[in-house]
Amino acid sequence: MNRQDLLLEKALELGFDVAGWAVATTPPEATTRYQQWLEKGFHAGMDYLERQLVRRNDLTTTLSGARSVLVLGISHAFPDLEVPAGGVRVGRVARYAWTPDYHGQIEPLLRDLEETATQLGVRSRGCVDYAPIMERELSSRAFLGWQGKSGMMISQKLGAFVTLAVLLTDLEMEEQGRHVDRCGRCQACVNACPTSAIQEGRVIDSRRCISYLTIEHRGPIPQEFRSGMGSWLFGCDHCLEVCPWSIKAGAVSRNLIPNPELAHPDLSVFFEGSNRDFDRRFAHTAFSRPRRKGMARNALMVLGNLRDPLHLALVLKGAQDEAWEVRASAAWALGQFEEKQSLSAIENLLQDPQEEVRQEASRQLAKI
Repeated sequence: MNRQDLLLEKALELGFDVAGWAVATTPPEATTRYQQWLEKGFHAGMDYLERQLVRRNDLTTTLSGARSVLVLGISHAFPDLEVPAGGVRVGRVARYAWTPDYHGQIEPLLRDLEETATQLGVRSRGCVDYAPIMERELSSRAFLGWQGKSGMMISQKLGAFVTLAVLLTDLEMEEQGRHVDRCGRCQACVNACPTSAIQEGRVIDSRRCISYLTIEHRGPIPQEFRSGMGSWLFGCDHCLEVCPWSIKAGAVSRNLIPNPELAHPDLSVFFEGSNRDFDRRFAHTAFSRPRRKGMARNALMVLGNLRDPLHLALVLKGAQDEAWEVRASAAWALGQFEEKQSLSAIENLLQDPQEEVRQEASRQLAKI
C-alpha cells in the first residue's frame, strides 16, 4: 500500500466519513469564478476574502511545496433532537452548530493525520476552513462530490450536510478529473431559498443569505430580509434540507455528537447576564461568532416573525438591552405585535439616545 492509500485509510479510521486525493492546484476557471463573485460584491462584509485571493490561488503559501491534498468530509446530518424543557425554545439552528465547535473536534483528527504523515516521511498541514483554500473545488476533484446549484458540496453518500477539511502534503500525484455533476434539472434549493440568495453560476449572494446575516453580518438585519428569516435563529439549512441527495442520505452522522441545548437553545439566555457570561457559556460553540448581541438580535427577529404574545415579555426585555443593535431589533419586533404593551414600549424607544433605534421605533409607530 502506498503512502497516499495509507493516509486515506488512516483518515477513515479516525472517523472521517469520506476522503479523496486531489492535486494541490487551483484551476484558472475556478479563480475566474471566484474573482467575478468578489467583483459583484457577493462576499458582503467579508472583506478578508478579497485579501486572501492570492493565497487561495497558490496552496504553497499555506504549505511550502504542497503538491497534493487529501480532502476530508464528515457528516453533520444529525437526526432531530428532543426539545429540552423550560425557557423560550423557539427558532431554528443550522445543524452544523448543534455540536460544540467542529474546529475543536476535527483539529485533533488532523493532528493525528499529520503525525502519521510525518512517520511516513511526508510533510503536511491540516486545515479546517480557516486557511484560504477552495475546499469545495478540491472536493470535486477528489471525487467526494460536486458543487451543487446551492454552491454547497454535495455527496452521493452523505448529501449536502458535509463539513470539509483538508490535509495538504508534498506527495506527488497526477490530475484525475472531477466528480460528475448530478444536479440535473433540479431547482429544489433555488426555489427553497426564502431570500433569493442563490444566484446563477452556483454561487451565493451573501448579502441576501440568512446564514451570512445571522452569523457574519454586524448591526441590525436589513429590513427587506427580516420576514424571510422566518424562524432561523442561527444559520439556515433550507437549501440543504430540500436537496434530494440529502433526503436520500437521511440522518447519517456518526462521529459528531449533537447537543440539544445548542439545537434548541433557550432564547432568554441571550438577554441575561453580561457579555462575559455569554462568552464563558458559548466559547466553544458556533454561537460565539455573532456574540451575545448578535444572538439576541437574531432571537428578536424570530420572535417578531412568530408574533406569539407569550414571547412579548422577552421582546420587552430586549428593548432595554445595553446594545443599541438589540434595542433597534426589539423596536421592529414590537411592531409585529398588536398588544397595547408593545405600543407603549415603542413610544419609549422614540427617546432612545441612539438615532438608529429612534428611527426604527418611528417606522414601527407609523405602521400602527
